[in-house]
Amino acid sequence: MADVIIPYQWEIFISLEIFSWLSLILFLVIRYAFRRQALGMLFLFIFIAGTMLEGVLAFGVYKKTGEIETFQIIITFFILYACTFGISDFKKLDRFMKQKIGKWKGVELLTEKDRRIMRRENDPRFIARKYRLGWYVHTFVFVVVHSFFWVYFGDHSRSLAEVLSDWSWMKEMDGVPENGPYQKEVIYPISVIWGIVFAADTINAWYYTIFPEKDKKNPSA
Repeated sequence: MADVIIPYQWEIFISLEIFSWLSLILFLVIRYAFRRQALGMLFLFIFIAGTMLEGVLAFGVYKKTGEIETFQIIITFFILYACTFGISDFKKLDRFMKQKIGKWKGVELLTEKDRRIMRRENDPRFIARKYRLGWYVHTFVFVVVHSFFWVYFGDHSRSLAEVLSDWSWMKEMDGVPENGPYQKEVIYPISVIWGIVFAADTINAWYYTIFPEKDKKNPSA
């Protein structure tokens, strides 16, 4: 079975991810547009099952190959997102669907709590604080994971101070660079891409602190 799955591991993962998100959207549509709670919960269960299957898929590939590769790391990130930031994003999507479906159906689906949260999310001070808190969490995870990369996959023939002061390895990203910080090729693209995302997140988080936006028009009105 594993021999059949491994050649199509990426296709299976992408299909599971698309199917899971479609199930999540259908859960909200059926719940609010058609008021079919039981059927809606079925699609929510499908979303959760799809996320769990992604973890099973990653573990199965690891058991077969015996190596941690980009595939397992990316799935781990997706699952971690679903269990952390994904929860708040789901709540935001839930309020958005309530608002849109409510207008379409001509009924009021937003609760007073929903409206209070939506007003708060348009407060520049709240936006800046939210981005800073997200950045603090991102920074912690970034440092912890890269520390793990260094401890288990690092080239310890050089000191950490030497590695942090020599970035010339970024000019030769084909394979494992001679003076690179890691001994495993798969870590390099993950580390570099994540570094770019972290830099963008840093700029974004502190931009809203230094240059806060004006109050937005209340979307829930």
